[in-house]
Amino acid sequence: MEVFSLSGPSGTGKSTSALTFAHKHKIPAIIDDGLLIFNGQKIAGTSAKFEKNSLTAVKRATFFFEDHVKEIQMAINNYYIERILIIGTSERMTKTIALRLNLGEIKHYFHVEDIRSSSEIKIAQFVRKTEGKHIIPIPYKQVDPNFFKKIILKGREIFSPKRERIGETTIVHPDFHRGSIIIHKKVYIDLVKIICKGYQEIEDCKSAQFQLQGLPILNVSITIKQPIRFNLFEMSERLQSDIRIYFLNHLNIEFSSINLYIQMSKKTESLPVK
Repeated sequence: MEVFSLSGPSGTGKSTSALTFAHKHKIPAIIDDGLLIFNGQKIAGTSAKFEKNSLTAVKRATFFFEDHVKEIQMAINNYYIERILIIGTSERMTKTIALRLNLGEIKHYFHVEDIRSSSEIKIAQFVRKTEGKHIIPIPYKQVDPNFFKKIILKGREIFSPKRERIGETTIVHPDFHRGSIIIHKKVYIDLVKIICKGYQEIEDCKSAQFQLQGLPILNVSITIKQPIRFNLFEMSERLQSDIRIYFLNHLNIEFSSINLYIQMSKKTESLPVK
């Protein structure tokens, strides 16, 4: 069997990217948090996300329980799996899983930084810390009904670059991740408007639209005062820089791009009379 490893810290988006990564490398099977996933469908195992505490969650994810190990091994044999991806928080963890499941030596090692940008990783960590959202790369309908009370919402369908549907994700809130802070998008908008108010050249921030899935993008529409007695390009670059630094330092959100849409004010300031 050809074994692949994908590792990275918790909350960096490994499970979100797992289906796309596996499809790209022609890997039909994935081991993720106690589950065996084959061609985008759960075929065996129990997710560590539904354990009552973090200790048993770690044991579940690393196949500490013998009956769990046997279930996964039987499914691997029944489906004649020859290539498999193991996901874990470290290479040590993926090696432990490979050893316990008797999968053989890991031949290929990848890290989350190899498949996700720093912006995507920071957004994933921000969502995990503030909202406690965890991703399971299996369809919503395959989650055990006993755990539906912990489902937040359906995830998204995953497509290949050729628009082939390769699976879908489910978003859950595990018992062991009890604390969370929900930050409404209006807070982000208000922060952009406050930053804009610090500029004498800006009359109004008309709108701020955020795209936080995938590469984070911010679109800001502003109205500037007339007459223009300043360098418009320098002011725009300063504003983009101030917004970027504020969100990075205070919210750990790194925007891929900040796009400014500038309009001229209908009002014209009167020039001082000498």
